[in-house]
Amino acid sequence: QVQLVESGGGLAQLGGSLRLSCAASNNIFSISRVGWHRQAPGKQRELVARITGGGETYYSDSVKGRFTISRDNVKGTVYLQMNSLKPEDTAVYYCNCAGLGWGQGTQVTVSS
Repeated sequence: QVQLVESGGGLAQLGGSLRLSCAASNNIFSISRVGWHRQAPGKQRELVARITGGGETYYSDSVKGRFTISRDNVKGTVYLQMNSLKPEDTAVYYCNCAGLGWGQGTQVTVSS
C-alpha cells in the first residue's frame, strides 16, 4: 500500500472555514472511491464524506450542507471544504482509499 497524505488542518473559530487535502501518487487513486473520516477524543472513527471516481458525493447527516468533497484527478488530490465549523467538528481527519489504506491524519480544532 501507498500511504495517503492529509494536510490543511488547523485552528478555526466557530463559523469559520478550513480546506483539507488528501494527496496520493498511486495511479489507482484517480479511479477509486475516496472517503474522509474523523475521530474525536473518546469517540470512534466516523465517515464524514466520500466521493467516487466519477464524482458522485455522499455526506453524513452531521456535515450535510456545510462540507463539500471534491477531487482533482490531474493533481491526484481529494479535497474537503469545511464551512460553518462547529466545536463538535474538532477531530483528527483521515483520508481513506480502497487499496491504499489510511493517511496519518490532520488535526482540526474549532473553538467557540
